[in-house]
Amino acid sequence: MKALVFHGSGQKSWQDVPDPGIEDAGDAVVRVDAVTICGTDLHIMKGDVPEVRPGTVLGHEAVGEVVETGADVRSVRPGDRVLVSCISACGRCRFCRENRFGQCLGGGGWILGHLIDGTQAEYVRVPFADLSVHPLPGSVSSEDAVLLADIFPTGHEVGVLSGRVGPGDTVAVVGAGPVGLATIATARLYTPGRVIAVDTAPSRLEAARAVGADVTVGADEDPEALVADLTGGLGADVVVEAVGVPETFELCTRMVRPGGRVANVGVHGKPVALHLESLWSKDLTITTGLVDTYSIPLLLEMTAAGRLPAVPSLVTHRFTPSQMEEAYDVFSRAADTGALKVVVGAPTHDVVSLPAQERAA
Repeated sequence: MKALVFHGSGQKSWQDVPDPGIEDAGDAVVRVDAVTICGTDLHIMKGDVPEVRPGTVLGHEAVGEVVETGADVRSVRPGDRVLVSCISACGRCRFCRENRFGQCLGGGGWILGHLIDGTQAEYVRVPFADLSVHPLPGSVSSEDAVLLADIFPTGHEVGVLSGRVGPGDTVAVVGAGPVGLATIATARLYTPGRVIAVDTAPSRLEAARAVGADVTVGADEDPEALVADLTGGLGADVVVEAVGVPETFELCTRMVRPGGRVANVGVHGKPVALHLESLWSKDLTITTGLVDTYSIPLLLEMTAAGRLPAVPSLVTHRFTPSQMEEAYDVFSRAADTGALKVVVGAPTHDVVSLPAQERAA
């Protein structure tokens, strides 16, 4: 089969590799119909994730059809159309029993495209299939579903739920990239009073308005002062860091009110200063986390019901599998290309529209 193979920092190729097969009784092999590229893949290409060995197939999110299952797999069977989660879960260890699948001790966690071959290929082997792939409703397109494998559960779980967004809250999201936009869209589900988006790119601020931000502000337009003005000098109830650089984290800690919450979603590659000299008395809660993807079934149901209308708007570029390297180039130059999410692979599934009487039932 063909796959996108990592060959070391800055090196990759779309090339022939051996077909995957069943290696454990809990495995499934999935034919990939749609896949996307994540910012984490770009970190790998820069050499920021040394655990990824040269020769690894990249990618950790996909939609496809099950073609083979191990003897112990019970939840799916060949022919099923499924979403492949970015996180694999053994289901037996302490953390999996707590729904902390990202911290799995039994061989799961973030392994696809990291510790084992991933999804940017024609076929992928998915360990722990019963908990790591999700059957897709007929009304959800492949292009929409693939966004629910990583960025939407990440924004929802690590940003919105960890930040405890609630009715009437002022929520500031710093960074309007794909995960920041998913955070804004899912924050709206909890009826905040207002959502403020901060970014450097006008195109991303426009996208933030499209998915539900009430107020947008450029990073060079003193967002701290704007938040103070909108809250009577108090500060935001919840601030979500969705960039991953020291400057934006420190901005978040200055914009949050006393007793508020800072939810860090961004992937940080450098040390960040925690200014306890000014924060120690503010009764803040600061959370961090890797996505666990326990909310994928809920997000799938809401997408099928039309309750997450922001999902389709995040796909800005589409490519065929043979254009995988071009897709990487476009995604890596998002400031120039305007890319939010790219989808590789023409979906072959026709979305099913239910008759009006069946929807009403």
